[in-house]
Amino acid sequence: MNDAIFIGIVEFIVLLLSLTFHECAHAWTANRLGDPTARNLGRISLNPVVHSDLWGTIIFPLIGMQYGFMFGWAKPVPVNVGNFKNPPRDHMLVAAAGPISNMVLATMMFSVLMLIKISSVEGAELVRGIVFGGIPHGGSTIAFLALFASHGMIINVILAIFNLIPVAPLDGAAVLSGLLPRNLATGLDRLQAYSFMIFILLLISGIPSRLFSPPIAFLQNVLSGF
Repeated sequence: MNDAIFIGIVEFIVLLLSLTFHECAHAWTANRLGDPTARNLGRISLNPVVHSDLWGTIIFPLIGMQYGFMFGWAKPVPVNVGNFKNPPRDHMLVAAAGPISNMVLATMMFSVLMLIKISSVEGAELVRGIVFGGIPHGGSTIAFLALFASHGMIINVILAIFNLIPVAPLDGAAVLSGLLPRNLATGLDRLQAYSFMIFILLLISGIPSRLFSPPIAFLQNVLSGF
């Protein structure tokens, strides 16, 4: 199999599982805080099918695979804020649960790589090669695990940081709104009417990549050191 296709398949699987975990975290948190809407729709699940969006989870990532850029989204979890005891706070917590879940996954993947690294000299060399774009050959289970963990770490760092950008419909908009005083939160909510334009400008400016590139580089440097 072509190396690029193999990496694309690995990244697609990682993205699918990461998006599933992200949306499940939203649904689980909403239910714990008193809103059963997502639970009643079967969204508290690690089954990717119930969270998948045809364009965001399937078509867009497959197109991106052709250009070496893997990104996507899942179906948003429906939330009825009227079911919360403290709507501003609880809505913020539900929104934050998604990016936090990706941070947890990124930490787990980093930990797997560190364990492989410290296990042996060969393991350290394997991790060093993979985190900087190398592709292991030979088909060993440890090599595939390291490859999966490396892409899992990177994709989940990107998902966590990207989703915390305070522009609707990203989670960061609800998180920031819940943290601000009500008068400022109201102003922020009004600003979201222009969120599509702001979102496009952010992408054109390259600001998102400037946010997640430094932490990814830091983690890679830690893993590559001996």
